Amino acid sequence: MPEILLHYIWEYCLWAGYEQYTTDGRRVEILSVGRHNHDAGPDYSEARIRIDGQEWVGNVEIHVQSSDWFKHKHHFDKAYDSVILHIVRKADKLVYNSQGEPVVQCELQYPDDQDYLTQMLFKAKQMDAAASRIGCAKQLLEDPSLLTDGWRKVMLRKRLLCKKASIERLLTITKGSWEQALYISLARNFGFHTNSLPFEELAIATPLMCLQKHRNSLFQLTAMLLGQSGLPMDDDNLAKEYAFLKTKFGLTPIDGSLWKHARMRPQNSPEKRIRQFALLLHQSEFLLSKILDTDNLEDLVALFQPSGLGRASIDILLINTVIPYKYAYSCLRKHASEDMLALMAQIAPEDNTIIRQWKILGQKVSNAADTQALLHLYQNYCQNHECINCEVGYVIFSKNL
Repeated sequence: MPEILLHYIWEYCLWAGYEQYTTDGRRVEILSVGRHNHDAGPDYSEARIRIDGQEWVGNVEIHVQSSDWFKHKHHFDKAYDSVILHIVRKADKLVYNSQGEPVVQCELQYPDDQDYLTQMLFKAKQMDAAASRIGCAKQLLEDPSLLTDGWRKVMLRKRLLCKKASIERLLTITKGSWEQALYISLARNFGFHTNSLPFEELAIATPLMCLQKHRNSLFQLTAMLLGQSGLPMDDDNLAKEYAFLKTKFGLTPIDGSLWKHARMRPQNSPEKRIRQFALLLHQSEFLLSKILDTDNLEDLVALFQPSGLGRASIDILLINTVIPYKYAYSCLRKHASEDMLALMAQIAPEDNTIIRQWKILGQKVSNAADTQALLHLYQNYCQNHECINCEVGYVIFSKNL
């Protein structure tokens, strides 16, 4: 049995309902398991244990076997003299502290089912990963309702406000051109995180005006964008066309080394994404006005289907570009923005490592409104240790006062 599993059983009270006794037959009542110590020294501090009616407060050390005490040299370490109880799976040896005094031991009793223990080990590892990222992981696992729907809505609004601020910065760069700003944002999100930076650089280096002059020719759009990407061009015809367009518009390609190919499926390669972006520009005239005038989700999805992107990829574009632009524009026009929250709630939830951590903690993830709220909470509160400014953290702190 891995020791981490025994820690999990102890900390999350999976021993509850089982009688516990010391190895010399005295009854053990566990009043508090204490605080998990991640630094040097005993595993748990400030534990409260009642042994045969006498209460003890101190440290608890956990091992699979008693003999591990000696393997780890605890009998030489004064830090372990304060251990009031040695929790073990099997007591194969009497143990002593650095003063030569015997240490009280308990063979912990709990459900001894192999499948159950395997599931618990998997959950223990997941919890350990979640706890390293989310400070209130333990409390949320015990009571998922600490994260309320109201706080989720606040987080979603804050998320959209942050995206609105990014759009406003782009509008400053593009001198107030919503169409040019949308073009750059769409390009960035066509990079789907891995290549978002070079895609954005590509859009900035290739003015929309130049592309619009050749919007009716997919061949020329593809040649211009592939040439501007700085990536090798295997097609001689495309290379010749780019050379002509480069001279015509005085274009300068970006650094091709910015693009990432490693461990990428062919359908996600930069070359494939650039061709899809060219196809979208070719088949989607007046895209900005269509986005702003369309409030039906499936109609918005239909605007991006000519690019050849799958539904999951289109959803990412809607979440990260389309809805934020509609939200920013509605705020500018002082229209109600609640419709954007409802639209986000119609999109399938995102799946990434951060969202999976929230799922481990029992949080419902039903749609993109949930995932966007949870991403904002993690990135702006959990990562920055802003617990006191978080509703969940405030409630936890208040209970402990």
